[in-house]
Amino acid sequence: MTQSSEDIAKTLSLAGARPSRRLWWAAAALAVLAMGGWLWFSQTQRASTVSYLTEPVTQGPLVVTVTATGTVQPTTQVEVSSELSGTLASVEVDYNDAVTVGQVLARLDDTKLRAILVNAQASRDAARGRVAQAEASAREAQVNYDSQKELDRRGVSSQRDFAAYAATHQRADAELEIAKANLTLAEANLTLQEADLEKAAIRSPIKGVVLDRAADVGQIVASSLSAPTLFILAEDLSQMELRVDIDEADIGRVAVGNTANFTVDAYSGHNFPAVITQVRYAPETTDGVVTYKAVLSVENTDRLLRPGMTATAAIVVARLEDALQVPNAALRFTPPQVLQDQSSSGGGLIGLIMPRRPAGSGQEGSAATNSIWVLRDGVATEVTVTAGETNGRHTAVLSDDLSPGDAAITDQSEAD
Repeated sequence: MTQSSEDIAKTLSLAGARPSRRLWWAAAALAVLAMGGWLWFSQTQRASTVSYLTEPVTQGPLVVTVTATGTVQPTTQVEVSSELSGTLASVEVDYNDAVTVGQVLARLDDTKLRAILVNAQASRDAARGRVAQAEASAREAQVNYDSQKELDRRGVSSQRDFAAYAATHQRADAELEIAKANLTLAEANLTLQEADLEKAAIRSPIKGVVLDRAADVGQIVASSLSAPTLFILAEDLSQMELRVDIDEADIGRVAVGNTANFTVDAYSGHNFPAVITQVRYAPETTDGVVTYKAVLSVENTDRLLRPGMTATAAIVVARLEDALQVPNAALRFTPPQVLQDQSSSGGGLIGLIMPRRPAGSGQEGSAATNSIWVLRDGVATEVTVTAGETNGRHTAVLSDDLSPGDAAITDQSEAD
């Protein structure tokens, strides 16, 4: 049975279509393999160009400090003004002069005060005279009273006369008491005037040095509730205080007895030692920031420090004598995800296409998971640690798989 020309053509067409489809699928498979191979090769080349930045793990002392700023102040500072109003007749000290207790700093014009004092002395003398006069009258009245009493006992004197002598005797005693009271008042007034005259000489209440002087000859001083400050005195400047503001986040670690070192702008690079003697409970708020005042004792025997100098103090709050330490950057470092998967899975196309997270990895930075990465034989290896005290640059850690000298990875870079 013969086939027509149309049947033959149809048969040839179907036979030709089947090889074409097989070739298309083969080509597609080869393309996928080629793409996977290219990706694997490129990632392998990329991994081979990664370089790590490392810092060695160290062991030794670790000092933890809290930084605070403040000012240097005298241990005792006194503002001296005048208790009296008047005109300054003399000023007897100047800036930086050393003064002793009771030394005259300035004098007010005391002409009026001396006149008032003389008047008070005269009043006292007059009161004394009146007392003497009253005493004589009292003695006379006493004698007359005693005589009249004896006559009355004998019945010679009348009752009326005796009553008159008795009244005279009582009046004399009363006048004596009044005279004595007036004498006391006059003496008190005299003492007051003497005190005012003494206060006309403005004296130093402490032994120290004159920091500031706001007094000049001829200046009128008005004594009131807000009397002007004429002198500022500081006690011995060989012993001073540093008053610093501690942030509320650090106040829990600061205590009396902590040692510190501080610097001032006047002597760059020179550290001054100090010890905390007081940590005040009262808060101080500035622009919404809460701080607490700490007072540090400072030896200033060489007189380099001056009142008012701004200081930056580093207060020691913890000290470890022999601690295993890693740089803080190592606690924050985590290798890229792909490189972690390659190192853990051995690489390959499957590791590139379907990466999995390494065991123990968490948020960026290892501080939350207490682990660091160490470079061993060119491979980044994760090491579990327990973090402790930190000084801002290094952290003390505990780990059974970490030794001094290990290369802790802090960063990485890739070649273009």
